[in-house]
Amino acid sequence: MVIGYTAGVYDLFHIGHLNLLKNAKGMCDKLVVGVTTDDLVEYKGKRSVIPFEERIEIVRSIKYVDSAIPQQDMDKLSVCKKLGATIMFVGDDWYNTDKWNKYEEEFKKEGIKIVYFPYTKGISSTKINEDLKKR
Repeated sequence: MVIGYTAGVYDLFHIGHLNLLKNAKGMCDKLVVGVTTDDLVEYKGKRSVIPFEERIEIVRSIKYVDSAIPQQDMDKLSVCKKLGATIMFVGDDWYNTDKWNKYEEEFKKEGIKIVYFPYTKGISSTKINEDLKKR
């Protein structure tokens, strides 16, 4: 069984989120999704519009998601190892960045492949928030 993992805030859930989850599920038998807790969102210097408990329930309800779990820290490698995940899915905005190049080396040593999915053009939670502020 191929277990895949991805994580995100999933605030103001939109078609880009759905596309990522759908594509990820197409590449694994079991898809586990980490949903960033409110404390971790704040640690990253942001605030979510939708509270954690509602965001994780939305993600759990997506038919492509087999399991949704709290993401309480940024250590994705430990979570993948704990879950037995052999694929980590992430948006391509991280591709070829110093941070993710380093992650790729660490994940590869553990036999975990990182797959980058293209962002859905024209949509992001940040863009939705900016558009709402203009109204």
